[in-house]
Amino acid sequence: MSRYVTALALAAAVLATPAVADVYDTRVAHILRATPLIDGHNDWPETLREREGEQRWSIDLATGLDRRTPKYDTDIARLRKGGVGGQFWSVYVDAALPGLEQVKQTLEQIDLVHQIVARYPKDFALARTADDVRRIHQSGRIASLIGVEGGGQIDASLSVLRAYHDLGAGYLTLTHSRTIAWADSATDDPHHHGLTPFGEAVVGELNRLGMLVDLSHVSEETMRDALRVTRAPVIFSHSGARAVDDHPRNVSDDVLKLVAANGGVVMVNFAPNYVSDAYRRWSADKAAEATRLNAPPFGGLYIGQPDKAAAAMQDWLAKNPAPRVTLAQVADHVAHIARVAGVDHVGIGSDFDGVGSVLPEGLGDISTYPALLAEMMRRGWSDGDVAKLAGGNVLRVMAAAERVAKGMAGTLPATGTQAGMDAVGTPAR
Repeated sequence: MSRYVTALALAAAVLATPAVADVYDTRVAHILRATPLIDGHNDWPETLREREGEQRWSIDLATGLDRRTPKYDTDIARLRKGGVGGQFWSVYVDAALPGLEQVKQTLEQIDLVHQIVARYPKDFALARTADDVRRIHQSGRIASLIGVEGGGQIDASLSVLRAYHDLGAGYLTLTHSRTIAWADSATDDPHHHGLTPFGEAVVGELNRLGMLVDLSHVSEETMRDALRVTRAPVIFSHSGARAVDDHPRNVSDDVLKLVAANGGVVMVNFAPNYVSDAYRRWSADKAAEATRLNAPPFGGLYIGQPDKAAAAMQDWLAKNPAPRVTLAQVADHVAHIARVAGVDHVGIGSDFDGVGSVLPEGLGDISTYPALLAEMMRRGWSDGDVAKLAGGNVLRVMAAAERVAKGMAGTLPATGTQAGMDAVGTPAR
């Protein structure tokens, strides 16, 4: 009899699973009708530039980009399927470029976002404010916001920063992968141990303009300095929890507590190196092995023998397969940030089309956000908390930054050069 009862229970569970999934789908759809799902970071414009060249201005963006080789994570059909209501499009350029070239390419990237919106007015509309996002979402379109991904892209000029703002930029990431003249990066050697006086002035000017201060990519000392001097809540547009994956691009528990006090939001990244500590360590081992096998021009076991090096690398990969990275692990970051900082301080910042070909299982492209929201429901999150994660928290941060800017309306623009401010040692106004 006990086996019979157990079999019935298992059968009932199997039969109930689709119904439970349908309930989650219904709840997610209800939330996303009322609250725009806002992703803090997508590199689609830069990837279009890199892969398509001049064809980026005219390529069909509606559908089918998932069938190209390599595939894109983003097109309009999948944005719709994913329930996206607002997107910060990254206007990233290579941090190794000379300063003026970074400015030129940033302007071209901003122009590309404008042109995409102009080409598809039934799908996109440019947004600057939280109210813009809500209005555009209610109209059935996707609110398009712009994020400048690296302080080097202003070429140490506050005038350039103001020009980006006037063209619609909504946030500035203080550094990218390299330490710059006024701020330390998380993935480079520190030169300043945080922000210089000019860096503090940049934060102040972002506050005055109503642009968000983005602390993804910066060192922990830079995070702390920015949180000390900002008058507005900050964002991390695409970062994770360092307690879950100890990557310097992620955010420590100590800083998460400061973010909570500041009122900011950490938007969780899907890049495998920032999601899984096991994958991060495997990636480091893979890079070390590639160097050991073939490291031109001075060393490597099979230097000058690319076929032997490639075969040896394939053998290493066969013996050392990559660890799995999953949607559940991304959800672990969301849950940890909510546990330490509070559910009001977590969001989504996928880094789609900037991650490469490997993405977490279950989060393979921009159509998959509902699966992440459903996972949080399975973990007991209420509809209200899921709505905060989806977009409510970043809308609150945007509105708060707008109020700070309104309160600074009588403040003169920051003036002076990076060299001058840092020589004197205090930010100028």
